[in-house]
Formats: sequence, C-alpha cells, structure tokens
Amino acid sequence: MSRPKIAFFASPVPLAQKALAALADRHGNVDPEKADVIVCLGGDGFMLQTLHATQDLPAPVYGMNRGTVGFLMNAYSEDDLRDRLKAAEQEVINPLSMTALDSQGKMHEALAINEVSLLRAGPQAAKLRITVDAKLRMQELVCDGALVATPAGSTAYNYSAHGPILPIGSDVLALTAMAAFRPRRWRGALLPKKAVVRFDVLDAEKRPVIASADAQSVRHVVSVEIRSDPSVAHRILFDPGHGLEERLIREQFV
Repeated sequence: MSRPKIAFFASPVPLAQKALAALADRHGNVDPEKADVIVCLGGDGFMLQTLHATQDLPAPVYGMNRGTVGFLMNAYSEDDLRDRLKAAEQEVINPLSMTALDSQGKMHEALAINEVSLLRAGPQAAKLRITVDAKLRMQELVCDGALVATPAGSTAYNYSAHGPILPIGSDVLALTAMAAFRPRRWRGALLPKKAVVRFDVLDAEKRPVIASADAQSVRHVVSVEIRSDPSVAHRILFDPGHGLEERLIREQFV
C-alpha cells in the first residue's frame, strides 16, 4: 500500500473535525467506495458507527483517537499517517446478529460488534428465560439485565458488568448477567462462538425490557435471539504491537 487512497470519517466533535481538516488537506479525501483504506477520527463509539456504516465496503478501517478511551483506536498523529498505514496489522472480527421480537409482533434485526444487551426498562427487575442451541439452560433469571459479548467487545460493557475478558480470536462468547438476584450472584457463562442464545422475557408487560445491539435499541421486546454472523467480517488496522490481542491482555493488568 504505497500511496493508498484514503477516505476520512470524523465524529462531529471539534477535536475530530479539526483533525479531519488537517489530514484531508495533506492527504486528500476520496469517496469511501473508491478508498483503499478508511481512516476514522473519533472515539470508540464513532469507530463502531464507522464499522457498521462501511461493512459492505472492501476497505479496512484504521482509527485515530480523537475521543476519550480509544480502545479500538490508534494514537493520533498528523505527520506519519501513510507510513503507519503501510506498516499496520489487520484484525478481523465477526459481529453478533440480533433478532428481536417486540410486543406488537414486529421483528427487528441488527448487528453488534461489541455486544447485544437486554436491560430492564421499568422499576422492577427483568425476568429472563435462557435457551442455548434450543436447549433450556435457565428457567428464570431475575436481574437488571444480561448480555452476550464478542471477544472484541468483552472489555466494554461486559467487563463493566464483571464479565470475563476473552482473548481475541477465541471462538467463545461471554454471556454475562447484570445484578443477578436469582440465581443470586450468577455471573454468566462462556459459550462456543457458534452457539445460538435465546432470551425470552417473562411477564413482559409488567417487567418491560429493552434490547440493544451496540447502540441500536428495541423497546418492549418479548424474545431476543443472538448468534455470531460469520458472513460479515470487519477489518480493523492497528499499529504493530498495539493490536486487539495486546490491548486485551494489557487491560487485565491495569
């Protein structure tokens, strides 16, 4: 990739917009469909938006942090972008597919790079029934919520809910409960990547639940089915020695 054609995506915050102006002036800014690489300027949330928006394009995405945490981002610099793109290492991640049925009988579909979460939407705890690969695994989980996370997303919401950090590339998903009341202190399970997880919302009218695939939410769900989608492959570029595997390990020692 000697002189790649670059398409820049920038979040609306002033810091990212300033970076966009400087980098586009120096390197040009092509249409995403014609780009060899997409450079994302923002934080992790904007990176997820960019990955979703460009998932049907062949160009990989290289992020530079103009946000807060920047777990999925590389350090920002205006001086050596093309050299860094040439040396960058690629990670490929598959998202989760969420199929959610709401109380009106409408089906909703969405993809999640980090996690699919279910959260109570009222004052009372949610009651969830959990089925894995069509086999009942838990008749009733009383909780504030539950989620299924990918390895790439395991350091995000999942980790905050005391779920495990999963090595990148592992064929495993994390099923994690949030504030489980019954079974008390149940923390979840590790499942094969190919597993199909189904949540049925018990007493959905009295105990409403909202389901979210990354930032895409569906209210008043009665059932949610989650599975990994190998047909979608997100290609993310990282500076050498700073890929997801290193970041996941480092996160466990801070």
